[in-house]
Amino acid sequence: MKSDSEHFPLRPAWTEIDLGKLRRNLQLIRGDLPPAVRLMAIVKDEAYGHGALDVARVAQEEGAWGFGLSTLEEAVHLREGGITAPLLLLGERQASELDWCVAHDLTVCVNEPHAVRQLAKLAADFGKRVPVHVKINTGMSRYGVRWDEALPLLEQIAAEKALRLEGVMSHFSQSDETDKTFANLQFARFSEVLGALEQRGIPVNLRHACNSGGYLDLPHAHLDMVRVGILLYGVFPSTVCRQLPGLEPVMSVKAKIAAIQKLKPGEVVGYGMRYTARTERRIAILPIGYGDGFPRVRNEGCALIHGQRAPLIGGIAMDALMVDITDIPEARMWDEAVLMGRQGRDEITVRDLANLKKSVTYDVLTNWRLRLRRKSVNGHQPPAPKLETAAR
Repeated sequence: MKSDSEHFPLRPAWTEIDLGKLRRNLQLIRGDLPPAVRLMAIVKDEAYGHGALDVARVAQEEGAWGFGLSTLEEAVHLREGGITAPLLLLGERQASELDWCVAHDLTVCVNEPHAVRQLAKLAADFGKRVPVHVKINTGMSRYGVRWDEALPLLEQIAAEKALRLEGVMSHFSQSDETDKTFANLQFARFSEVLGALEQRGIPVNLRHACNSGGYLDLPHAHLDMVRVGILLYGVFPSTVCRQLPGLEPVMSVKAKIAAIQKLKPGEVVGYGMRYTARTERRIAILPIGYGDGFPRVRNEGCALIHGQRAPLIGGIAMDALMVDITDIPEARMWDEAVLMGRQGRDEITVRDLANLKKSVTYDVLTNWRLRLRRKSVNGHQPPAPKLETAAR
């Protein structure tokens, strides 16, 4: 008997990925964009924990131009999974990675002269003309060449016969907050570089700067393509950015009741005795904990059982947490509980968990551990009819 068998019994705790909702989100975003603006789906870090290959397959069917990733392993995994669309490796590449990039037809960001020369030589050796993108550092000060020092590098790439300057990009430090002052300064700096390229007759097919926040709130910066990440998965990058009606969270986190205990007054629960029953209580144990990525809190949060909120009590353990089901008498062994997502008319959002964790939604989504198996649902439904363009 093998663990990869379809009959292998899985843990009674899992993340559930609704690919039908992902498809709908893609259609809404695509319909909200002007037809000429392309969509790059950001699927780094296993598509923010949603499963990069499944997400890429759906996004490719829904017209995404290509995909943004962070590591060579991520990109090769998609190529080996049959994804033929452009794959843009964000960040910087070590010299030892470049021949793999060329061999697998990956698009690379090159941001310094030595990397340009190395990549051009490898491309020539492979007999290929390799597309590259250049990151313009307009104030994020992470990757890229400074906006006021970028032109010589761009001219160097344009002169290499084995390279093709396909894209010039930047990245906003803060695009999803009310104050857009610095975002607009960054875009002005980026526009200076684009203007200088145009003056010198250096063509660029793809000019792109917008992440999810920029796509929502900076339509003047859409240019040729937007790079959308967390929004694909039905999570807005902030609470103050423009809302796109109809988007739904794609990921839920679920578990089944694995044990039920009865407490008498004065009895305690869990490590550290962080909860003491004042009256008789009935509690359910869910086989999921901080070892799976759930926030390590005490007497905070809740789970949904039979559509009702069951408060978390005691401290979260590595593999278990406890909830009070005294007021849910119908709850039984192996009933389903939702720790993130919707059940009935109620919902626990990823932002709720981020508040528990005192972090951000990105952190919550990407930190569910692999031992918490992903279960994809609604993945084989036919594409929905074309939607009308959403109101801007």
